[in-house]
Amino acid sequence: MQSIMDWISNLAVQLIDAIGLYGIFIGMVLESACIPIPSEVILLSGGLAAANGTISWQEVVIAGVLGNVLGSIIAYQIGALGGRKILNKYGKYVFFRSSHLDQAEKWFTRYGAMSVFFTRNLPFIRTFISLPAGIAKMKFSTFLLYTFLGCIPWNIALAYAGFKWGANADVLERYMHPISYAVAIVVVGLFAYWLLIRKRTRV
Repeated sequence: MQSIMDWISNLAVQLIDAIGLYGIFIGMVLESACIPIPSEVILLSGGLAAANGTISWQEVVIAGVLGNVLGSIIAYQIGALGGRKILNKYGKYVFFRSSHLDQAEKWFTRYGAMSVFFTRNLPFIRTFISLPAGIAKMKFSTFLLYTFLGCIPWNIALAYAGFKWGANADVLERYMHPISYAVAIVVVGLFAYWLLIRKRTRV
């Protein structure tokens, strides 16, 4: 499986090298549509291209966010049309792991609409959260707004990291998973704090 994921990552990098911002957009569409292409690879590579002067890192962010939104809409519609049943049948062709969808469903069941915003910055869950939103028939305009806003911090952080430390992109990529988990801890902490404040204001 790791060798397959490495091949997918290399393919994403080649796509960006070949068609620039369009490659970033396509890669992020696929990533948000539940195809496990690491967004770290896509955005860091985009940031590296920005460091080399071919594009700007702000353009990388815009392409990434737009790709995230479109891919999330696709996943939402899949969820609305049958979700888990479709993925259980065809997910093996895109290296789908049901455990990640299980996590996303637990988040959505527990925290509702706001989970769409917060989980955009959590590893793995961010890729699949649109599915339970679609399955639950979450109001589409709310889903779209939270998806758009939630994608921005992740895209800015990774694109700028690739731009700032472009010469060390390979080293940076190796450390991105622990950094992602650190970001996840911070996001979960902020989410817990938000829930606590909300609970107190209701009392």
